[in-house]
Amino acid sequence: MSTVAAAAAPEGIEAEAVTAWFARHVHDARSPLSFSLIEAGHSNMTFVVTDSAEQRWVLRRPPLHTVLATAHDMGREHRAIAALHPEGFPVPRPLGLCADPAVNGAPFYVMEHVEGSVIRDADDAVALSRRTRRALSGSLVDTLARLHSFDADAVGLGDHGRRDGYVARQLRRWLRQVNDTDAEGRPQIRAVHDRLAARVPPQTSTGIVHGDYRLDNCIVGRDGTVRAVLDWELCTLGDVMADVAMLLTYWSEPGEECQALDNAPTAVEGFCSRAELLEAYAAASGRSLERIDFYLAWGAWRLACILVGVQARYLASAMGHKAPREGIETFGDRIDGLLARAAHHASRVA
Repeated sequence: MSTVAAAAAPEGIEAEAVTAWFARHVHDARSPLSFSLIEAGHSNMTFVVTDSAEQRWVLRRPPLHTVLATAHDMGREHRAIAALHPEGFPVPRPLGLCADPAVNGAPFYVMEHVEGSVIRDADDAVALSRRTRRALSGSLVDTLARLHSFDADAVGLGDHGRRDGYVARQLRRWLRQVNDTDAEGRPQIRAVHDRLAARVPPQTSTGIVHGDYRLDNCIVGRDGTVRAVLDWELCTLGDVMADVAMLLTYWSEPGEECQALDNAPTAVEGFCSRAELLEAYAAASGRSLERIDFYLAWGAWRLACILVGVQARYLASAMGHKAPREGIETFGDRIDGLLARAAHHASRVA
């Protein structure tokens, strides 16, 4: 790499030190490097790195501060994609992990830049044909079923987390993190937690859990095929039905008032319904969905807890002063809507 100084960088990037790291680990990069914060995401910070030859890579690092315990672990995220990429699973190729916080203020890792689209909202979805929306629905389910089919030991992730008691641990974890942030004024969080904690079903489907599997955590090709699954910070071992629940929690249908996402892409006509997604997953995985109401209650509750924490981090400017705040003003209504949905499904669990 040339000795030309790196270009000015946004908050979260120490340009000179990161450029020096690229010189040692990404040998075809040509300085100066430029860095841009991707205008999306409410958790780890994601940057596109571009060199003087217009080559691009992606760099991931934790938020600037207000980092919650056990979250934002770059080593775990990097390890997950490093294990799955050689298996042909659609993840970006990892290029290196920097565990030394002295380089950039926190650990980070770099991966290849995968060409394609991220479908974040209804405007993105409208740009797709109805046939592509339908194909994308199927590809999302098939990709998830494939992830859940892997033997964690065989791919080198056998010690990536405790396998047993996943949902019970998740209930404790997110309640604790909400309490550490600010749970006052929302007694529903405790009420739904207590009902679910008393009715956790036996864990019969154990495997690799992505932890936040949804449409806008995927890069999509023009034909509707999932080209890469992103954001592996919550990946662990556990009950794979949790991933199914989270996909359906984020998935909106046309005409619904309560949506987990602002301007949800799947509210556009042409995507599969939640019932169709469940049917497709059952067919692809061979798993029973008889306890789905429990998992849907848990998924809506969990996302409400996550949004409480995200809202607190943004208000504390933990995502950087220039991070987008669009949608933050709607978090209150979204949290309340998710808690209402969680209570509805929880009431159906015996």
